[in-house]
Amino acid sequence: MREAVLRSHRQAGLARLYGASALACLFACAVPVAPALAQDVTDVATKVPSGTQMLLAADTLVYNNDNQTVTAVGGVQIDYGGNRLVAQRVEYNRNTKRLVASGAVEVINSDGTKIYSDHIDITDDFADGFVNALRVETIDKAYFAAESAERMGGVLTTFHNGVYTACEPCEDKPDKAPTWRIKARQIIWNGEKKTVRFENANFEFFGFPLAYLPAFEIPDPTVKRKSGFLIPGIAYKTDLGVGVKVPYYFALSPTYDLTVTGSGYTKQGFLGEAEWRQRFNNGQYTLKMAGIRQENPEEFIDANGRNVDSGPAGDPNKFRGMMGTKGQFAINSRWDFGWDVLLQTDKNFSRTYAIDNFNALVHQSSVYLTGLNGRNYFDVRAMRFEVQENTLPDDPSARAAKQPWVLPSLDYAYIPDMAVAGGQLSFNVNARAISRDRLDTALVIPGDDSTVENVRGIEGQSGRLTAEAEWKRTFTSDGGLLLTPLLALRGDAGYVSATSGSLAAINQMATNLGDDDNMRSSLARYMATAGLEMRWPVLFSSTSSSHIFEPMAQVFVRPNEQYVGGLAVPNEDAQSFVFDATTLFERDKFSGYDRMEGGSRANVGLRYSGAYDNGWSTNALFGQSYQLGGQNSFATPDLVNVGANSGLETATSDYVGLVGFNSPSGFSGSVSGRFDEQSFDVRRAEVKAAYSGLPVSLSAKYTFIQAQPLYGFTTDRHEVTLGASTHLAENWRVFGTGTYDLEQSVLVKDGVGFAYNDSCFTYLMTFSESRDLNTKEVSQNIGFNLSFRTLGEFGSSTSALDTVQ
Repeated sequence: MREAVLRSHRQAGLARLYGASALACLFACAVPVAPALAQDVTDVATKVPSGTQMLLAADTLVYNNDNQTVTAVGGVQIDYGGNRLVAQRVEYNRNTKRLVASGAVEVINSDGTKIYSDHIDITDDFADGFVNALRVETIDKAYFAAESAERMGGVLTTFHNGVYTACEPCEDKPDKAPTWRIKARQIIWNGEKKTVRFENANFEFFGFPLAYLPAFEIPDPTVKRKSGFLIPGIAYKTDLGVGVKVPYYFALSPTYDLTVTGSGYTKQGFLGEAEWRQRFNNGQYTLKMAGIRQENPEEFIDANGRNVDSGPAGDPNKFRGMMGTKGQFAINSRWDFGWDVLLQTDKNFSRTYAIDNFNALVHQSSVYLTGLNGRNYFDVRAMRFEVQENTLPDDPSARAAKQPWVLPSLDYAYIPDMAVAGGQLSFNVNARAISRDRLDTALVIPGDDSTVENVRGIEGQSGRLTAEAEWKRTFTSDGGLLLTPLLALRGDAGYVSATSGSLAAINQMATNLGDDDNMRSSLARYMATAGLEMRWPVLFSSTSSSHIFEPMAQVFVRPNEQYVGGLAVPNEDAQSFVFDATTLFERDKFSGYDRMEGGSRANVGLRYSGAYDNGWSTNALFGQSYQLGGQNSFATPDLVNVGANSGLETATSDYVGLVGFNSPSGFSGSVSGRFDEQSFDVRRAEVKAAYSGLPVSLSAKYTFIQAQPLYGFTTDRHEVTLGASTHLAENWRVFGTGTYDLEQSVLVKDGVGFAYNDSCFTYLMTFSESRDLNTKEVSQNIGFNLSFRTLGEFGSSTSALDTVQ
């Protein structure tokens, strides 16, 4: 036997290895991804660019020409196309064309998969092989281990006495059983079908056998989409009973798929669902359909014996269903087109049966076109609001029937990149056209001898176009005073086509208010504003803290709001009006475009912020607003009396304030309120407090709003909400929440739950109740979820869980 030994000559060994015909096979062991990922060798070859050189480093290279072997010994390191192998010894036999790596073998594939073994024996064509004491870690942190593994035919890998889990091993106790694992006599990984089959398997939970499974099959970790049954779900609702949901997934193509779901409810029968999804290069869309022929519609009967959800109580085969679709497509880098449309047989089907993505209390159906480029923004959309509520189909007070069509709504904003006269110029355009089929009114009784009717939406059509330009620039004086002059100009044009019923309601409201009914069929108006803002931030600092006090004042000079002082213009988008510390320094305090603030006004206040070396921070704001001249827009009624009881209806407004703090230990809190400008009585208040830490997190909120009879609220509103969460152990927590109406002495909603969560398993269970403030009827909901990473989920819909969380 003749041997040639080269010791400690890494460069010479590398040159000789390049010339040896065995080297192509040598790296076949350096990339033994077949047992780990069940891939064909051709899949690996395509990942290595042509012409890639193989790099080898070892303490010793031994050529044995008599036995036709080439051996690398001692600290062997091989790198080929991003794939790396480390071992103590690598030997290639030219006669058997087998390659053996041994001694703390570690392989890192180019995709990040790691393979650990003491012994790897594989053929040079990568079709057959044997691995002893194998341990695999995939790129997505899934783990395989086996006493041995065999590879046959280039695509089939069999693990003997194998273990699979997606739980990371404990660093402190590596021998500790993971949260869950599957032990099987054989684990067969089919690289062609992309499946993993477990035979004679036991599912262990926290080290205890939980279920014996003779045989079952899952997609392999490299597969993201594969046809088959998904993990079932379960739910409970008072009027539906217990429901079991079984989905089946069809992976029809890399770009589209279909999910069909059958749900059985103990009280209502079978619900069928189907969802089609398709993806394109520039976007995607979904189409969902669901339907049921209810067995017990009487479960939805109200206190008066009327069916509030699904038609006549005597119809045992009442059909209910929906069709919904969503989509979004990028026309180019600046423009997006999309839609979200819901059609259903009645106003509350999707919410009743928790149809995912369509079960919100208020669902906005829309078709839109949006553009964004730098500081320019454009959005046009058609909208329809679906209020899913438990009211009779013919109930004249139902909110759903009074929702308008918005055809269309347009917003455009433009801010030039260049300064104009040293300041910032901005343009805004808003337009909307509304059509409503039913008059939306509310009856409010502020006293014993009068009734005021708020017309929240007219029956008929209306439209408006608004264009506004604003310029402002900030100057800083030597003493630190900041002066910001402002100029703004706005113009509106609109039309109104109201039915006779709407005009009669408006006339009644005007009579009750002692005002004029001058509803106009068309209008044109403008508003010009000249303003000045003055701020003087002053810094006080000490060795342990710093404080900034900032006196602030604004003055706006403008004419009166046109068409105010009479019921002339519909108010569709400026109804949610709140005057508090956050809106004190707004130029126009109305929340929408249908109303505009007129008359000269001054806003005065003091802002404060403080920071402390121990990590605490504080902030505060307090101020008041004054009507300097002209007509007060908040003292004149519109169709919803939006300014009434707002705190701005008098020449001197109510006081508004806010105080808040944050601490490094997790405590935070805030108090905000509006106080009568003469008596300092509380008109509106909100108190928040929270603690976030281990093992307990707490939150509390109290809200008080004084009665606003002209605005639609005849009584004071008091509400308290409490929430808590505590960690019982490292991964266990219990949580709960509750909301109590102090005015009506009703627990509006409450819920409790507990959860377990770690890196590979989540368990969540909730129980919640809600009560109708009018009927005091109680609705109960139970939700739970089991999630095993890489295996799937089992449990209720997300809506059943979000109620408590």
